[in-house]
Amino acid sequence: MKGGSAGMGVDDGYKALRESAAWIDLAARGRIRAAGEDRARLLHAMTTQHVEQMRPGDGCYAFFLNAQGRILADVNLFCFEDHFLLDTEPEIRRKVFEHLDRYIIADDVTLADTTEVTAEIAIEGPGAAAVLEALGAELPDVPYSTKAWGERVIARVNSTGSQGFAVIFPLEGKEDFIRLLGQVPEATPEQVRTVRIEHGRPRYGEEITERYLVQETGQLNAVHFNKGCYLGQEIVERVRAQAKIHRVLRRLEIDSDQPPAVGTKLKSGEADAAEIVSSAYSPSLGKTVAMAYVRVAFADPGTQIAPGVHVV
Repeated sequence: MKGGSAGMGVDDGYKALRESAAWIDLAARGRIRAAGEDRARLLHAMTTQHVEQMRPGDGCYAFFLNAQGRILADVNLFCFEDHFLLDTEPEIRRKVFEHLDRYIIADDVTLADTTEVTAEIAIEGPGAAAVLEALGAELPDVPYSTKAWGERVIARVNSTGSQGFAVIFPLEGKEDFIRLLGQVPEATPEQVRTVRIEHGRPRYGEEITERYLVQETGQLNAVHFNKGCYLGQEIVERVRAQAKIHRVLRRLEIDSDQPPAVGTKLKSGEADAAEIVSSAYSPSLGKTVAMAYVRVAFADPGTQIAPGVHVV
């Protein structure tokens, strides 16, 4: 580890994410810049959010869907004076770029992948705001909104389901920024994953994939239901009108220290009840936490799906 992580114990990042604050290196996340006069119109037509009403400083969480309503990708979408920034998972960086690029025909839209020339550091945990305020940062107060901090941009987003902020800036400032964090410990990817499953925070590529419909994920904050047409809207509206889905993403607690494998099927008696999509041992709870797509009949909080397995 570097900078503020020096001399820290292996569990300090996990404890800090739960009790104080830790920093997370998000350099691998995709950062795609969309500029040009038609940028808002294109993104409005391609995503589940009302992009055309966004103003500089605004942000949102959005899905890209296919024509069958399945989720192709998710993004944190930030609006600036002369461009939008799409912040997305590492595995779908190229997918998002190519998907958008395919639909630019006569539009005045220019895409640039800025991932390799920018850095992204998250500060997350209950004390995240205090860490940044002590450094003199003015914090955005609305989820997904942004504030300038010199050459840096602070976005009120998180990857663990706790309080948090992402700081994005030119790559050459990365080591200086890490040193600025002082004794704030770094959280490892495995620690981040454990905490986000504890909080029930899904991630595209693990709990959310092209297999699922919007309503099944429960992430309705990614959708503006009154915005007009967009790719995949017909399916989203049909599901909403019929109020009918068969499964929904839920957090589980399992009385075991052995996390089940991804794809494990759970039964309640003879009935199919759930399928595990992620799991981890929680040191704080002393048991396994998991996320699963649970059949609606078993999805209410407190339901015991199987012996020692409860919906939270």
